[in-house]
Amino acid sequence: MPKTENNLGNGKHGRDFSVMFAALGDPTRLAIFDRLADGRPRSISTLSDDADMTRQAVTKHLRVLEGAGLVQNHKVGRESHYAFCPEQLAQAREYLDQVAGRWESALMRLKTFVEGDGS
Repeated sequence: MPKTENNLGNGKHGRDFSVMFAALGDPTRLAIFDRLADGRPRSISTLSDDADMTRQAVTKHLRVLEGAGLVQNHKVGRESHYAFCPEQLAQAREYLDQVAGRWESALMRLKTFVEGDGS
């Protein structure tokens, strides 16, 4: 099977969502992302104080989230502030809705087949 057909994330959106899902698969990154999901940008020092982690550890996790398009970095003076990016999550939700629709359709075909076979 060609690589493009095997990778479901490269469908209609032309995106590979595996990077985003992998970024959110880490409990620490998910917790940081959840904190930022309220829409309020936060500095690295604020996030590290609240998370009981070093600034370097928080920065590492934020870079992974930024690379996945889930947060954005904005400079405010000498500080870096990170903010939630809802667009990427909306695209991922649309993708998951498409996958769910395909599964729903497949399950309905299976149900029809099974129920029709017993008659």
